[in-house]
Amino acid sequence: MRTTQLLRMHPTAMLRMQQTQALAIRRSPILRLAVPKEEQSGHTITQRLRRIKDVPVELVPLGVVIGAALVAACYAMWNKLTTDKTLRLSRQAGKH
Repeated sequence: MRTTQLLRMHPTAMLRMQQTQALAIRRSPILRLAVPKEEQSGHTITQRLRRIKDVPVELVPLGVVIGAALVAACYAMWNKLTTDKTLRLSRQAGKH
């Protein structure tokens, strides 16, 4: 088998030591492009409420279930805090 010119070993360019050129530090150019419009660009509550119609119909039942769960959790917590006599809500005087 003959070795071709490509397979012969040659000294690599990395081993040849050369002085590197000094790099000039430049400021990056200022981009003067238009700012892309964001999806959450509404600044007031009414502008954000107008975007409710963009919600997919498939997510409405999920929102109803999560809303009902939040209402039930708030009711259960309020009921527990107001009716449970064994719940300690403040420090007892004289006992440390």
